[in-house]
Amino acid sequence: MASEEIEKKVELAWLMAFYGGMLTEKQREVLTLHCEEDMSLGEIAREAGISRQGVHDLLTRAARRMFEMEEKLGVAQRFQRMEDGLAQCRRALRDKRYADAEKTLDDLIQLDQEESNGL
Repeated sequence: MASEEIEKKVELAWLMAFYGGMLTEKQREVLTLHCEEDMSLGEIAREAGISRQGVHDLLTRAARRMFEMEEKLGVAQRFQRMEDGLAQCRRALRDKRYADAEKTLDDLIQLDQEESNGL
């Protein structure tokens, strides 16, 4: 149970890095206290000057909005795929597997072009 809650907080913090600017100031504040400061709903309520239910509602709406944006835009997923591909390329270069590195770069360029065309 605690592990699932930690994973959800990490996922919300990750999405906030990409979509936080599209949330209200209050949603960002509450998410930061919840995810990064690991505060309880009661602690956040006292800090933000709202009820526990208000905190819960803000967190729920903010999470839903970020998940919807990620589903539609896929920015975080795309970033992760690029980051993983570049790490794979770096490993290939360190191991002097130049053909593998070039193939990985070609794949990343193709992915970028396909996704750019879709926008």
